[in-house]
Amino acid sequence: MSEAHRFANGHVVVAGEVWRGAEIVVTGSRIASIRPLDEDAGDAIDLEGGWVMPGFVDTQVNGGGGVLFNDETSVDGIAAITAAHARYGTTALLPTLISDSPDRIALALDAVDDAIAAGVPGVVGVHIEGPFLNVARKGIHDAGRFRLLDESMVALLARPRRGVVMVTLAPELAHLDDIARLARTGVRVSAGHSEATYDAALAAFDAGLSGITHLFNAMPPMVQRTPGLVGAALDDPRPWCGLIVDGVHVAPAVLRIALRARGVDRMMLVTDAMSSVGAETKDFVLQGRQIRVRDGICSYEDGTLAGSDLDMAAAVANAMGMLGVEPAVAARMAAGNPAEYLGLAAERGTLAAGLRADWVRLTAAMIPVATCIGGIQA
Repeated sequence: MSEAHRFANGHVVVAGEVWRGAEIVVTGSRIASIRPLDEDAGDAIDLEGGWVMPGFVDTQVNGGGGVLFNDETSVDGIAAITAAHARYGTTALLPTLISDSPDRIALALDAVDDAIAAGVPGVVGVHIEGPFLNVARKGIHDAGRFRLLDESMVALLARPRRGVVMVTLAPELAHLDDIARLARTGVRVSAGHSEATYDAALAAFDAGLSGITHLFNAMPPMVQRTPGLVGAALDDPRPWCGLIVDGVHVAPAVLRIALRARGVDRMMLVTDAMSSVGAETKDFVLQGRQIRVRDGICSYEDGTLAGSDLDMAAAVANAMGMLGVEPAVAARMAAGNPAEYLGLAAERGTLAAGLRADWVRLTAAMIPVATCIGGIQA
């Protein structure tokens, strides 16, 4: 059975174009057809100058709705996190495990498999951020949990899974053969919390490392004689770069320069969201450390940033307001680009016939008001 969703008097982002209105016919969980809609369609939802965008895809979500994935590494925990982020237009995400033990990593991988099998809306894989990181760039991660990437961990991460597996590591501490093996098995290997030199980063790209986790954060700044990982990411067109656009993690001017240097083709908005997103109680405990959330900033008592209180709708609005990005481009950075990075572009990331019926409706001020995941309102 098909259902028609009609939108008028606003903006609908379709394959990079902006229509004034649209009719989206949904059959099952997919878009059967989509066409421009005349503004005088009487039964259409009046967008009142607002927006319909493809559902957002977030590759780095530590928590939401009062739940941290590290604490609630279960189907129920994942369901709570995805439900919290659906309120802000995210229709696909990777629950992200902050550096933990091998047993907890195995549990996280299995929990995401189980959540996908159970049909939890919005979960498409898992992001294992650490513990294969450089202590010099540990950020809020517990360096006591750090370890080298060995054969047992490569085998665990490379095992076939129901969803996408992404792993963040410091490439200078990993063997290139291990990076290549993970990449060959479909794992998205990303560089982060790293002191990698420019040459080491390029060698990792050659081996199959394809992402940069929160570009600029937890890595040395680029300087004139030591471009480092940042310089490699901006100079080489291959890696997909995650950007936290909250005005705190990276100065907007730096992000504007990065976009001018690389363009938007492989730039992705990420939230790095913690349990505070969508929660009434904002403060939380991360691996025994009390984290305060004030004015949207999550930090430890020494001032170290601890993820973010950012949701994807706010990230899109910030990309427009702080970086001067056009709305359709911001939607691409929040949906199309991350879907392509994860190998999911044939399923989601844009509004087109045959793809999943995932979208978010926002006001003219970019406030989310409704989210559809697989043809069902979340």
